[in-house]
Amino acid sequence: MNSFLVSTGVVAIAEIGDKTQLLALLLAARFRKPGPIILAILVATLANHALAALAGLMLAGWLKGDLFQWVLGVSFVLMGLWTLKPDTLAEAERQRATGASAFLVTLVAFFLVEIGDKTQVATMALAAKYQSVLWVTAGTTLGMMLANVPVVLMGDRAANRLPLTAIRMAAAGVFILLGGMIMLKAAGIAGG
Repeated sequence: MNSFLVSTGVVAIAEIGDKTQLLALLLAARFRKPGPIILAILVATLANHALAALAGLMLAGWLKGDLFQWVLGVSFVLMGLWTLKPDTLAEAERQRATGASAFLVTLVAFFLVEIGDKTQVATMALAAKYQSVLWVTAGTTLGMMLANVPVVLMGDRAANRLPLTAIRMAAAGVFILLGGMIMLKAAGIAGG
């Protein structure tokens, strides 16, 4: 259950201001059909994060012992630093946000935009740490939904009122703290 809660919290915070959240805002403004957009975000995130969690679990199987702990700790610290960089939506991604079907466009766009994104990499690292595809996928997907559903439902009003810099700094702090704790444990300084 801890893996579910940590995964939910980490991704919900990291997703705020992320390019997929910007995409959700763009799609909501373009199609004005929140139901199909939200359902497509859910399906795309479940598929993408399940694959990422499986990859993280396989990675954990290849790396054993202290090396795994150090790689995992460093990856969380790097994730924290990456979180400090604000995302923007590239013009090519904006162009993908047009089309006839809100569901299909959102499904494809979210799945593709999430590839290599912070939250996908975080999902891999969390699955490697907690050794759970199911709970990590469920948690990261819930985190994505917590961050994106309000954007789809409220659009510009919500996005323009959030303190994005403070939120990014908090998310970075969480990732760096997790990474530091893992590395301290690997060094034998902290228990866990």
